[in-house]
Amino acid sequence: MDSPPEPFAARLHFIPRTIRPLQASIVRLFRRYFAQAPGWVLLTTTGRKTGLPREVLLPCERTPAALIVISTYGWRSNWIRNIRHDARVSVTCAGWVRSARAEIVEELQAKRALVSANPFFVPAPFAVLNFLHRTLLRPLWVPLLCWWVRSRPVVVIRPADESSPGHAG
Repeated sequence: MDSPPEPFAARLHFIPRTIRPLQASIVRLFRRYFAQAPGWVLLTTTGRKTGLPREVLLPCERTPAALIVISTYGWRSNWIRNIRHDARVSVTCAGWVRSARAEIVEELQAKRALVSANPFFVPAPFAVLNFLHRTLLRPLWVPLLCWWVRSRPVVVIRPADESSPGHAG
């Protein structure tokens, strides 16, 4: 089976790489907000080359059991490549910092099922807009997400099972 074509956004990956210092400054400045804001996660991966912690701010959908994120830039995103190398991550979300494991979902039907059951969008600072997306606009939003994920990995992040063997507490 052929792999899906790379998303167009992957060709634009030079943009976030170029503005990385600006984004890091914004995250530092608004860290308390993003650490608690609905729809955002500060994801810390382990650098696949350096072994150092690497933090990125991502929009997410929270479910009772997991966080779901989509790689806009496909496999070119460093965070997704870091997860492919080491699935152990840390998340700062909803005021919590937790160890977690990330699972990359590549199978198209599984990705579509995830975003259909848990549709999300980059959250707006206006509760009314977020409410409209989740209610009246949901029938439009779900097909768009199903199309969007066709060439992008979807990542499901679950809290690490602290009782599992090999867990360093």
